[in-house]
Amino acid sequence: MQKTGAWLLTKALEDLGVRHTFGIPGVHTTEIYDELNKSNQIRPMLVTHEGGASFMADAVSRTSDQIGVLVVVPAAGLTHAMSGIGEAFLDGIPLLVISGGVRTDSAHKYQLHEMDMQALMAPLTKKTFKVGSHDQVMPILFEAYECAVTGEPGPVYIEIPVNIQFTKGKVTDLPEPKPPVLCTKPLPTTDIAAAVDMLRSAKQVGLYLGWGALKARADAIRIADNLGAPVSTSLQGLAVFPHDHPLHTGMGYGLAAVPAARDAFEKCDVILAVGVRFGEIATGSFSLPTNHKIIHIDINPDALGANYPAEICIEADAAVAMVALADHLEQAGPSVDHAVMADLIAARKKSYLTEWLDHSSGDRVNPGVFFSGLDRLLAPDAIVLTDDGNHTFLSAELMPIRAERHFISPTDFNCMGYCVPAAIATKLENRDKQVVGIVGDGAFLMTAMEILTATSDGLGVVYFVFADGELSQIAQAQQIPYNRKICTILPTLKYEPFAQSVGAAYVNISGNSEVESGLKQALDLAAQGQPVIVEVKIDYSKKTRFTEGALKANLDRFDFGTKVRFIGRALTRKVTG
Repeated sequence: MQKTGAWLLTKALEDLGVRHTFGIPGVHTTEIYDELNKSNQIRPMLVTHEGGASFMADAVSRTSDQIGVLVVVPAAGLTHAMSGIGEAFLDGIPLLVISGGVRTDSAHKYQLHEMDMQALMAPLTKKTFKVGSHDQVMPILFEAYECAVTGEPGPVYIEIPVNIQFTKGKVTDLPEPKPPVLCTKPLPTTDIAAAVDMLRSAKQVGLYLGWGALKARADAIRIADNLGAPVSTSLQGLAVFPHDHPLHTGMGYGLAAVPAARDAFEKCDVILAVGVRFGEIATGSFSLPTNHKIIHIDINPDALGANYPAEICIEADAAVAMVALADHLEQAGPSVDHAVMADLIAARKKSYLTEWLDHSSGDRVNPGVFFSGLDRLLAPDAIVLTDDGNHTFLSAELMPIRAERHFISPTDFNCMGYCVPAAIATKLENRDKQVVGIVGDGAFLMTAMEILTATSDGLGVVYFVFADGELSQIAQAQQIPYNRKICTILPTLKYEPFAQSVGAAYVNISGNSEVESGLKQALDLAAQGQPVIVEVKIDYSKKTRFTEGALKANLDRFDFGTKVRFIGRALTRKVTG
């Protein structure tokens, strides 16, 4: 049969169950977009910037059963999208990154957008492909999909030259995708048995879970209940374990952790770490304590024992390994009474919230008051997104998340500008759920125009913009060593007229007395299918435990001479101004 490459691509995406693609058409993708437009299943979404498209595709993969798909022009479209592709790559999020390519049936050099896209994308993807003929289109798409979702997930790049898109070529058949095999490596039963022995003989076990443990949620609960083990998570893994479980403590467990986590993990002699890579943010700038043994489970062998040596390393899909561990632990002995541990955690959580509520925020909004109100008003299955900034760690420490996949945030690539577009795609795939974004004013400025996409589609997303006029996370980090702020004071944005210009509703919350009514108004407006921008005059004067711990950890790593120089400079500037 004779088919165009664009038709074959669309058929392959339909067979993979794709519902949306994200991007901006260009001369190297017009044929693809024409075919996508004919599809009864796939809806190509026009965005205002390819960076927003990549964040949207990322959010689709994080919050739904679909894989996020980018369709962009080569060169400029790809470079604009690289921030989101890089975020997905470092965070282990599957994506299909599809671009057009210059003609391969022409002898001309210096074609529009001509550059080595394969070399460009290699460092940010698991694998790259370039389609050479029509009969390769569907097999390559299916292979790319399998690569993206198996092992440690990640983005995969496919380049389809424009001449293959619009010409017809011979294909012998239309293959069908095969269900991906999520784990082919046999589970190391000897290591599982050793892990069970170590866990059972420990004085106190702690569980430390990352995004890689997402599909092991039920078994993580079984293990925690069986061992009476406190549970902490990485930032990316916040939604892996229910925050209303009595053994949940919070993010991290060391110097940069909240009191519930620090105190609950203080006497742990064995840590079961699952689906977490002990990266810089996850460990509070590598400040986790080292006075315990670690059992490390991860599908990526390079992550095992990295940064923090492990006694037992198990290379396995967490979903498979945790089932085996939970079953063996239940057979090995009765559950440990966790009432004392649960009481400790509950008391520390209560006292920490009280500490925030008692903090004087003057005429600005107290974060404790804001998040307590938001928690009361949101439905249990609401999805919360953050961006990169001080608000991220306020959310992590003060906002309970109960449902899986219901908190997402940029993590290891640490992209500002993530929240606004990611929330749009989250709502697109979860129209029956409340979707709210917590975003700093600096991050909001990066991608705020993307709200036009939400308006055009009637997506009721609420953006709580924490407006303090600074890049607060960096400004706080500057204040101690430099005693001054450099390039972190933001220009003024008038949020109400901006909201009107992009078709969003506007709500202002300027003090604690307005929190309850402002939250209700914003959520009611969003329920009517309109995006809402809420200007929250947040008080950032009190630092999060993460910020305090990370700053101390970084200072402690300086050699003595550098430490003296930094402290001396700060004191001198404080005195002299």
